[in-house]
Amino acid sequence: MILSLAAVAAMSSGSVNPWDIALCVTGTLISCENALVIAVLFYTPTLRAPMFILIGSLAVADLLAGLGLILNFVFTYLVDSSVEFVTLLSVGLLISAFSASILNILAITVDRYLSLYNALTYHTERTVTYTYVMVALIWVLCLTLGLLPAFGWNCLRDEYTCSICWPVTKINAVVLAVTFLLVFALMMQLYLQICKIAFRHAQQIAVQHQFVAISTTKGVSTLSAILCAFGACWLPFAMYSIVADSSYPIIYTYATVLPATCCSVINPIIYAFRNPDIQKSLWMACCGCVPSNLSLRPRTSSDV
Repeated sequence: MILSLAAVAAMSSGSVNPWDIALCVTGTLISCENALVIAVLFYTPTLRAPMFILIGSLAVADLLAGLGLILNFVFTYLVDSSVEFVTLLSVGLLISAFSASILNILAITVDRYLSLYNALTYHTERTVTYTYVMVALIWVLCLTLGLLPAFGWNCLRDEYTCSICWPVTKINAVVLAVTFLLVFALMMQLYLQICKIAFRHAQQIAVQHQFVAISTTKGVSTLSAILCAFGACWLPFAMYSIVADSSYPIIYTYATVLPATCCSVINPIIYAFRNPDIQKSLWMACCGCVPSNLSLRPRTSSDV
């Protein structure tokens, strides 16, 4: 898959690349975290609002990304990775999963913006059906991106055109990286607008409604943490994909890929496990009770 050439070289010397082990361990952690999120959302009937549909879609994307990292390790060291079908399946799964993860984060950012910009009409305009349609469009687009290498958009026949992620071509890698930078710029713009709206609302809230102001500020700080983590994880890999190709030392690719995969480790913590409704479901599943500080807290639109 993405780093199969280096892994094959390691196998020929009778050793396992430690970077591949790190990616496999990361994939296992990602899979466990997001499987827990999906289970909680699936078995809790009250968690069916548009916000939770987006969180669930993000968890599915990250789960597939984690499984893709594990399969990449298995295909590289336990299966004949020279078979084109295996290589294209692995790279297609990872491209689709990580693309869906990024676009779902963008969709959640848009959802947060709309919940503040159209606060009075948000719950009537933002229907479950509308959210499902948006999620379906995201997955159709991402699955299409994942199928492109299988349709001939690869460098299996000409390794000189390869990017840092074999067998993705340099041109395709640059297009994906530039698209990511545009998505990140859009998220930053939405975040700035959210900050302006949230703080304007906070200034208009009377002292007796102080809780709502605190909640709004907390929602903004959550989005700030989301964007900082998102940028720190993905920007190095995106920038390196633009400037580098397959002739560059493979260690630099590993050094940028690993932080990018860690974004899928962080996502469940930021989006799911910090949400009070999901916390209640987890407490009920684990010990059959809900702490008083959670049971007394009302749900607000700023909760992510």
